[in-house]
Amino acid sequence: MTRLGDGDRVRLSTGHEVTLPLVTEATVAGAVLPARYDVAESLLPDGLAPVRATARRAAVVLLCVEYHRIGDDAMAPYDEFAVLISATPDGRRPPLLPLLTRNVGGYVWSLPVTTEPARALGDEIWGYPKTVADITHRDDATRRETTVVEDGNRVATVGIDWPRTWERRETVESYAVREGQLERTPIEFQGKLGAAPLSDRVDVDLGNHERADTLRSLDLGTRSVLRFSLEGRITYGAGRPVER
Repeated sequence: MTRLGDGDRVRLSTGHEVTLPLVTEATVAGAVLPARYDVAESLLPDGLAPVRATARRAAVVLLCVEYHRIGDDAMAPYDEFAVLISATPDGRRPPLLPLLTRNVGGYVWSLPVTTEPARALGDEIWGYPKTVADITHRDDATRRETTVVEDGNRVATVGIDWPRTWERRETVESYAVREGQLERTPIEFQGKLGAAPLSDRVDVDLGNHERADTLRSLDLGTRSVLRFSLEGRITYGAGRPVER
């Protein structure tokens, strides 16, 4: 397995080069929704257990992201739609939310992006399951609406109202399987960060893509546990193996 570390410069299969940690600039609208615990658990790899949004429900995170800059303009800006299952390593008591706090991470279950270089970036460095899709963000002063179409079929349309923001820095972790090894990646958010708990200002309309069928089986709640946003920097460190 190729071990990557902070300070490494990585050449992708597309010819693009990036340096770790990778600093990006982005606008994000996100939501944490309650989901069926048993289905969420079935989507996780060995070594992870779901975080509980309530005593009986897991937590699924939806992220609608518009990247404005990647590293030192290493590639063209792109959009993405992330579906994460909030999780912690096995053997640790899966905590109840709040999410977006230290020691709580998200397993990246699905990550459509709009360009092939963006797909290679996530797959080759962090093992993220990126696919190439059509993603459209429609923003106004109050809301972002994101539509994802892949293989000619709509995956989802997600609408999230912007919460009030303030300057802040937060560090979370993502989990993914790279070259057969479960890894954790530190991710730092810095900028205008907003959060609003227990909100009904999130709408999810699932389409007819097969991935939408899996999302439907999660029975996502109609009231979000947390609605959040970011206008600023997202910094991705090098992944590290999760100790069993």
